[in-house]
Amino acid sequence: MGFFDFLTEDIAIDLGTANTLIVHNGKVVVDSPSIVARDRTTGKIIAVGKEAAMMQGKTHENIKTIRPLKDGVIADFDASEKMISMFIKEIPALKKKWFAPSLRMVICIPSGITEVEMRAVRDSAERVNGKEVYLIHEPMAAAIGIGVDIMQPKGNMIVDIGGGTTEIAVIALGGIVCDKSVKIAGDVFTNDIIYYMRTQHNLYIGERTAEKIKIQIGAATEDLEVPPEEMSVQGRDLLTGKPKELKIGYREIAKALDKSILRVEDAVMETLSQTPPELAADIYNTGIYLAGGGSMLRGLDKRLSQKTDLPVYIAEDPLRAVVRGTGLTLKNLDKYKSVLANKY
Repeated sequence: MGFFDFLTEDIAIDLGTANTLIVHNGKVVVDSPSIVARDRTTGKIIAVGKEAAMMQGKTHENIKTIRPLKDGVIADFDASEKMISMFIKEIPALKKKWFAPSLRMVICIPSGITEVEMRAVRDSAERVNGKEVYLIHEPMAAAIGIGVDIMQPKGNMIVDIGGGTTEIAVIALGGIVCDKSVKIAGDVFTNDIIYYMRTQHNLYIGERTAEKIKIQIGAATEDLEVPPEEMSVQGRDLLTGKPKELKIGYREIAKALDKSILRVEDAVMETLSQTPPELAADIYNTGIYLAGGGSMLRGLDKRLSQKTDLPVYIAEDPLRAVVRGTGLTLKNLDKYKSVLANKY
Protein backbone atom coordinates (compact mmCIF):
# COMPACT_ATOMS: atom_id res chain seq x y z
CA MET A 1 0.00 0.00 0.00
CA GLY A 2 1.86 3.05 -1.25
CA PHE A 3 0.98 6.68 -0.82
CA PHE A 4 -0.67 6.69 -4.24
CA ASP A 5 -3.05 3.88 -3.31
CA PHE A 6 -4.44 6.25 -0.75
CA LEU A 7 -5.30 8.70 -3.54
CA THR A 8 -6.98 6.05 -5.67
CA GLU A 9 -10.69 5.29 -5.44
CA ASP A 10 -12.31 2.09 -6.67
CA ILE A 11 -15.53 2.33 -8.65
CA ALA A 12 -17.55 -0.22 -10.60
CA ILE A 13 -19.73 0.96 -13.47
CA ASP A 14 -22.58 -0.74 -15.28
CA LEU A 15 -22.80 1.43 -18.35
CA GLY A 16 -26.19 0.49 -19.70
CA THR A 17 -28.25 1.60 -22.68
CA ALA A 18 -31.14 2.52 -20.39
CA ASN A 19 -29.55 3.06 -16.97
CA THR A 20 -26.08 3.68 -15.63
CA LEU A 21 -25.24 2.38 -12.17
CA ILE A 22 -22.10 3.04 -10.16
CA VAL A 23 -20.89 1.16 -7.10
CA HIS A 24 -18.43 2.75 -4.67
CA ASN A 25 -17.36 1.12 -1.38
CA GLY A 26 -19.81 -1.75 -1.93
CA LYS A 27 -22.85 0.52 -2.25
CA VAL A 28 -24.81 1.62 -5.31
CA VAL A 29 -24.23 5.39 -5.25
CA VAL A 30 -25.51 6.35 -8.71
CA ASP A 31 -28.55 4.85 -10.41
CA SER A 32 -29.69 7.09 -13.23
CA PRO A 33 -31.11 6.87 -16.75
CA SER A 34 -28.39 7.03 -19.44
CA ILE A 35 -29.73 10.22 -20.98
CA VAL A 36 -28.07 13.55 -21.67
CA ALA A 37 -29.72 16.87 -22.56
CA ARG A 38 -27.65 19.15 -24.74
CA ASP A 39 -28.13 22.80 -25.68
CA ARG A 40 -27.96 22.89 -29.47
CA THR A 41 -26.75 26.48 -29.74
CA THR A 42 -23.83 26.26 -27.31
CA GLY A 43 -23.23 22.51 -27.47
CA LYS A 44 -23.19 22.45 -23.65
CA ILE A 45 -24.62 19.56 -21.67
CA ILE A 46 -27.40 21.00 -19.50
CA ALA A 47 -28.60 17.91 -17.70
CA VAL A 48 -27.83 14.23 -17.28
CA GLY A 49 -29.65 11.28 -15.76
CA LYS A 50 -33.01 11.74 -14.09
CA GLU A 51 -33.15 15.44 -14.89
CA ALA A 52 -32.55 14.82 -18.59
CA ALA A 53 -35.05 11.95 -18.58
CA MET A 54 -37.77 14.32 -17.38
CA MET A 55 -37.12 16.43 -20.49
CA GLN A 56 -37.36 13.50 -22.89
CA GLY A 57 -40.03 14.10 -25.51
CA LYS A 58 -40.79 17.53 -24.08
CA THR A 59 -37.98 19.62 -25.54
CA HIS A 60 -38.04 22.60 -27.90
CA GLU A 61 -35.67 22.93 -30.82
CA ASN A 62 -32.77 24.35 -28.81
CA ILE A 63 -32.57 21.37 -26.49
CA LYS A 64 -31.93 17.84 -27.61
CA THR A 65 -32.03 14.75 -25.43
CA ILE A 66 -29.52 12.10 -26.43
CA ARG A 67 -29.02 8.54 -25.33
CA PRO A 68 -25.27 8.19 -25.75
CA LEU A 69 -25.40 4.39 -25.72
CA LYS A 70 -27.16 2.33 -28.32
CA ASP A 71 -27.44 -1.46 -28.11
CA GLY A 72 -25.08 -1.45 -25.15
CA VAL A 73 -22.25 0.32 -26.97
CA ILE A 74 -21.17 3.95 -27.11
CA ALA A 75 -22.85 5.71 -30.02
CA ASP A 76 -22.05 9.30 -29.06
CA PHE A 77 -18.53 9.45 -27.66
CA ASP A 78 -18.58 13.05 -26.49
CA ALA A 79 -21.95 12.82 -24.72
CA SER A 80 -21.12 9.51 -23.06
CA GLU A 81 -17.86 10.85 -21.69
CA LYS A 82 -19.55 13.94 -20.25
CA MET A 83 -22.26 11.74 -18.81
CA ILE A 84 -19.80 9.38 -17.11
CA SER A 85 -17.79 12.25 -15.66
CA MET A 86 -20.93 13.98 -14.35
CA PHE A 87 -22.12 10.75 -12.75
CA ILE A 88 -18.73 10.22 -11.13
CA LYS A 89 -18.89 13.76 -9.74
CA GLU A 90 -22.23 12.86 -8.16
CA ILE A 91 -20.66 10.14 -5.99
CA PRO A 92 -21.15 11.52 -2.45
CA ALA A 93 -17.79 10.36 -1.07
CA LEU A 94 -15.84 11.91 -3.96
CA LYS A 95 -17.65 15.25 -3.71
CA LYS A 96 -15.94 15.96 -0.40
CA LYS A 97 -12.44 15.55 -1.82
CA TRP A 98 -10.34 18.61 -2.57
CA PHE A 99 -9.07 17.23 -5.86
CA ALA A 100 -10.27 14.52 -8.22
CA PRO A 101 -8.76 11.18 -7.17
CA SER A 102 -7.46 8.78 -9.79
CA LEU A 103 -9.81 5.89 -10.27
CA ARG A 104 -9.50 2.16 -10.51
CA MET A 105 -12.52 1.02 -12.49
CA VAL A 106 -14.24 -2.11 -13.58
CA ILE A 107 -16.76 -1.45 -16.34
CA CYS A 108 -19.06 -4.02 -17.82
CA ILE A 109 -19.56 -4.40 -21.55
CA PRO A 110 -21.88 -6.52 -23.73
CA SER A 111 -20.48 -9.90 -24.74
CA GLY A 112 -20.96 -9.26 -28.47
CA ILE A 113 -18.85 -6.09 -28.43
CA THR A 114 -16.06 -5.49 -30.97
CA GLU A 115 -12.46 -4.46 -30.25
CA VAL A 116 -13.15 -0.94 -31.51
CA GLU A 117 -16.19 -0.54 -29.27
CA MET A 118 -14.22 -1.89 -26.34
CA ARG A 119 -11.56 0.71 -27.05
CA ALA A 120 -14.17 3.48 -26.97
CA VAL A 121 -15.33 2.43 -23.50
CA ARG A 122 -11.78 2.27 -22.29
CA ASP A 123 -10.84 5.65 -23.76
CA SER A 124 -13.90 7.23 -22.17
CA ALA A 125 -12.91 5.80 -18.81
CA GLU A 126 -9.31 6.95 -19.12
CA ARG A 127 -10.41 10.48 -19.96
CA VAL A 128 -12.42 10.74 -16.77
CA ASN A 129 -9.33 9.95 -14.68
CA GLY A 130 -9.38 6.15 -14.87
CA LYS A 131 -5.83 5.04 -14.12
CA GLU A 132 -6.52 1.32 -14.09
CA VAL A 133 -9.42 0.26 -16.28
CA TYR A 134 -10.73 -3.29 -16.38
CA LEU A 135 -13.58 -4.55 -18.52
CA ILE A 136 -15.87 -7.45 -17.73
CA HIS A 137 -18.53 -9.06 -19.90
CA GLU A 138 -22.08 -8.43 -18.76
CA PRO A 139 -23.28 -12.05 -18.42
CA MET A 140 -20.18 -12.78 -16.34
CA ALA A 141 -20.87 -9.81 -14.05
CA ALA A 142 -24.53 -10.84 -13.82
CA ALA A 143 -23.55 -14.37 -12.80
CA ILE A 144 -21.24 -13.07 -10.08
CA GLY A 145 -23.96 -10.66 -8.94
CA ILE A 146 -26.56 -13.42 -8.75
CA GLY A 147 -24.20 -15.38 -6.53
CA VAL A 148 -23.20 -18.17 -8.92
CA ASP A 149 -19.73 -19.60 -8.22
CA ILE A 150 -18.40 -19.10 -11.74
CA MET A 151 -15.00 -20.68 -11.08
CA GLN A 152 -16.48 -24.17 -10.63
CA PRO A 153 -16.26 -26.73 -13.44
CA LYS A 154 -20.03 -26.51 -13.72
CA GLY A 155 -22.24 -25.01 -16.39
CA ASN A 156 -24.57 -22.11 -15.62
CA MET A 157 -26.82 -20.30 -18.03
CA ILE A 158 -27.45 -16.57 -17.65
CA VAL A 159 -29.95 -14.51 -19.62
CA ASP A 160 -29.44 -10.80 -19.05
CA ILE A 161 -32.19 -8.67 -20.62
CA GLY A 162 -31.10 -5.05 -20.54
CA GLY A 163 -32.25 -1.95 -22.36
CA GLY A 164 -30.36 -2.37 -25.62
CA THR A 165 -29.31 -6.01 -25.76
CA THR A 166 -30.20 -9.38 -24.38
CA GLU A 167 -27.08 -11.29 -23.43
CA ILE A 168 -27.29 -15.05 -23.18
CA ALA A 169 -24.28 -17.00 -21.99
CA VAL A 170 -23.25 -20.39 -20.68
CA ILE A 171 -20.49 -19.97 -18.14
CA ALA A 172 -18.10 -22.53 -16.68
CA LEU A 173 -14.61 -22.41 -15.12
CA GLY A 174 -14.63 -18.62 -15.07
CA GLY A 175 -15.16 -18.26 -18.81
CA ILE A 176 -17.93 -17.90 -21.34
CA VAL A 177 -18.34 -21.18 -23.22
CA CYS A 178 -21.01 -20.07 -25.66
CA ASP A 179 -22.89 -16.84 -25.87
CA LYS A 180 -25.34 -14.93 -27.97
CA SER A 181 -26.11 -11.25 -27.91
CA VAL A 182 -29.36 -10.14 -29.55
CA LYS A 183 -30.54 -6.58 -29.98
CA ILE A 184 -34.01 -7.35 -28.68
CA ALA A 185 -34.44 -5.95 -25.19
CA GLY A 186 -36.21 -3.26 -23.18
CA ASP A 187 -36.02 -0.57 -25.87
CA VAL A 188 -37.52 -2.83 -28.50
CA PHE A 189 -40.33 -3.78 -26.09
CA THR A 190 -41.04 -0.07 -25.60
CA ASN A 191 -41.16 0.54 -29.35
CA ASP A 192 -43.44 -2.47 -29.81
CA ILE A 193 -45.91 -0.86 -27.42
CA ILE A 194 -45.75 2.49 -29.28
CA TYR A 195 -46.35 0.69 -32.59
CA TYR A 196 -49.22 -1.38 -31.21
CA MET A 197 -51.01 1.64 -29.76
CA ARG A 198 -50.64 3.45 -33.06
CA THR A 199 -51.84 0.64 -35.29
CA GLN A 200 -54.56 -0.83 -33.06
CA HIS A 201 -55.93 2.27 -31.34
CA ASN A 202 -54.80 5.19 -33.54
CA LEU A 203 -53.20 6.58 -30.40
CA TYR A 204 -49.80 8.19 -30.69
CA ILE A 205 -47.82 7.91 -27.45
CA GLY A 206 -44.29 8.91 -26.51
CA GLU A 207 -41.41 6.81 -25.29
CA ARG A 208 -41.87 7.72 -21.64
CA THR A 209 -45.53 6.75 -21.68
CA ALA A 210 -44.73 3.45 -23.41
CA GLU A 211 -42.08 2.77 -20.80
CA LYS A 212 -44.63 3.41 -18.06
CA ILE A 213 -47.09 1.00 -19.68
CA LYS A 214 -44.35 -1.64 -19.92
CA ILE A 215 -43.52 -1.32 -16.22
CA GLN A 216 -47.10 -1.10 -14.93
CA ILE A 217 -48.90 -3.71 -17.04
CA GLY A 218 -46.25 -5.28 -19.28
CA ALA A 219 -46.57 -9.05 -19.61
CA ALA A 220 -45.07 -11.87 -21.62
CA THR A 221 -48.12 -14.14 -21.62
CA GLU A 222 -51.86 -13.60 -21.80
CA ASP A 223 -52.65 -15.85 -18.85
CA LEU A 224 -51.16 -14.41 -15.70
CA GLU A 225 -52.15 -15.77 -12.30
CA VAL A 226 -52.10 -12.32 -10.71
CA PRO A 227 -53.04 -9.90 -13.48
CA PRO A 228 -52.25 -6.19 -13.01
CA GLU A 229 -55.14 -3.72 -13.12
CA GLU A 230 -56.05 -1.90 -16.32
CA MET A 231 -54.21 1.33 -16.93
CA SER A 232 -55.29 4.68 -18.40
CA VAL A 233 -53.09 5.83 -21.24
CA GLN A 234 -53.06 9.34 -22.63
CA GLY A 235 -51.74 10.37 -26.02
CA ARG A 236 -52.72 12.04 -29.25
CA ASP A 237 -55.53 10.67 -31.40
CA LEU A 238 -54.13 10.25 -34.90
CA LEU A 239 -57.52 10.71 -36.56
CA THR A 240 -58.75 13.87 -34.85
CA GLY A 241 -55.44 15.26 -33.62
CA LYS A 242 -56.94 15.74 -30.15
CA PRO A 243 -55.44 14.45 -26.91
CA LYS A 244 -57.27 11.29 -25.86
CA GLU A 245 -57.31 8.70 -23.09
CA LEU A 246 -57.77 4.92 -23.29
CA LYS A 247 -57.92 2.01 -20.85
CA ILE A 248 -55.46 -0.75 -21.67
CA GLY A 249 -55.17 -4.22 -20.11
CA TYR A 250 -52.10 -6.44 -19.82
CA ARG A 251 -53.36 -8.91 -22.44
CA GLU A 252 -53.02 -6.31 -25.16
CA ILE A 253 -49.45 -5.58 -24.13
CA ALA A 254 -48.66 -9.31 -24.15
CA LYS A 255 -49.92 -9.38 -27.76
CA ALA A 256 -47.82 -6.35 -28.63
CA LEU A 257 -44.65 -7.90 -27.22
CA ASP A 258 -45.21 -11.44 -28.44
CA LYS A 259 -43.00 -11.31 -31.58
CA SER A 260 -40.03 -9.80 -29.75
CA ILE A 261 -40.26 -12.27 -26.89
CA LEU A 262 -40.35 -15.09 -29.43
CA ARG A 263 -37.01 -13.86 -30.74
CA VAL A 264 -35.55 -13.86 -27.24
CA GLU A 265 -36.83 -17.43 -26.79
CA ASP A 266 -35.24 -18.48 -30.08
CA ALA A 267 -31.91 -16.99 -29.04
CA VAL A 268 -32.07 -18.92 -25.75
CA MET A 269 -32.86 -22.13 -27.63
CA GLU A 270 -30.03 -21.52 -30.07
CA THR A 271 -27.53 -21.01 -27.23
CA LEU A 272 -28.75 -24.20 -25.59
CA SER A 273 -28.28 -26.07 -28.85
CA GLN A 274 -24.62 -24.97 -28.99
CA THR A 275 -23.89 -25.97 -25.40
CA PRO A 276 -21.46 -28.90 -24.96
CA PRO A 277 -23.28 -32.00 -23.64
CA GLU A 278 -21.61 -32.08 -20.20
CA LEU A 279 -22.59 -28.48 -19.56
CA ALA A 280 -26.09 -29.09 -20.91
CA ALA A 281 -26.40 -31.79 -18.25
CA ASP A 282 -25.44 -29.23 -15.58
CA ILE A 283 -27.93 -26.69 -16.88
CA TYR A 284 -30.64 -29.33 -16.74
CA ASN A 285 -30.03 -29.46 -13.00
CA THR A 286 -29.33 -25.79 -12.27
CA GLY A 287 -31.79 -24.15 -14.66
CA ILE A 288 -31.58 -20.70 -16.22
CA TYR A 289 -30.95 -17.45 -14.34
CA LEU A 290 -32.59 -14.23 -15.50
CA ALA A 291 -31.14 -10.79 -14.79
CA GLY A 292 -31.60 -7.25 -16.08
CA GLY A 293 -34.67 -5.04 -16.09
CA GLY A 294 -36.34 -7.00 -18.88
CA SER A 295 -36.56 -10.09 -16.68
CA MET A 296 -39.15 -8.25 -14.57
CA LEU A 297 -41.69 -8.57 -17.38
CA ARG A 298 -44.59 -10.46 -15.81
CA GLY A 299 -44.76 -14.13 -16.82
CA LEU A 300 -41.51 -14.11 -18.78
CA ASP A 301 -39.89 -16.65 -16.46
CA LYS A 302 -42.89 -18.96 -16.87
CA ARG A 303 -42.89 -18.58 -20.62
CA LEU A 304 -39.17 -19.35 -20.94
CA SER A 305 -39.58 -22.27 -18.60
CA GLN A 306 -42.34 -23.76 -20.78
CA LYS A 307 -40.26 -23.24 -23.92
CA THR A 308 -37.05 -24.80 -22.58
CA ASP A 309 -38.51 -27.32 -20.07
CA LEU A 310 -36.01 -25.99 -17.55
CA PRO A 311 -36.49 -24.20 -14.25
CA VAL A 312 -36.06 -20.43 -14.64
CA TYR A 313 -35.04 -18.22 -11.72
CA ILE A 314 -35.15 -14.43 -11.60
CA ALA A 315 -32.25 -12.80 -9.75
CA GLU A 316 -33.23 -10.79 -6.70
CA ASP A 317 -33.14 -7.11 -7.63
CA PRO A 318 -32.45 -8.02 -11.27
CA LEU A 319 -31.81 -4.39 -12.27
CA ARG A 320 -28.74 -4.34 -10.06
CA ALA A 321 -27.41 -7.87 -10.54
CA VAL A 322 -24.85 -6.76 -13.13
CA VAL A 323 -23.51 -3.81 -11.18
CA ARG A 324 -23.44 -5.90 -7.99
CA GLY A 325 -21.31 -8.44 -9.81
CA THR A 326 -19.08 -5.71 -11.20
CA GLY A 327 -18.60 -4.38 -7.68
CA LEU A 328 -17.74 -7.83 -6.32
CA THR A 329 -15.22 -8.31 -9.13
CA LEU A 330 -13.56 -5.06 -8.16
CA LYS A 331 -13.43 -6.11 -4.53
CA ASN A 332 -11.82 -9.47 -5.33
CA LEU A 333 -9.75 -8.42 -8.33
CA ASP A 334 -7.09 -11.07 -7.74
CA LYS A 335 -9.62 -13.86 -7.64
CA TYR A 336 -11.43 -12.68 -10.78
CA LYS A 337 -8.41 -11.46 -12.77
CA SER A 338 -8.85 -14.27 -15.30
CA VAL A 339 -12.51 -13.37 -15.84
CA LEU A 340 -11.85 -9.86 -17.10
CA ALA A 341 -12.30 -9.17 -20.79
CA ASN A 342 -8.66 -8.10 -21.15
CA LYS A 343 -6.40 -5.38 -19.94
CA TYR A 344 -3.66 -3.81 -21.92
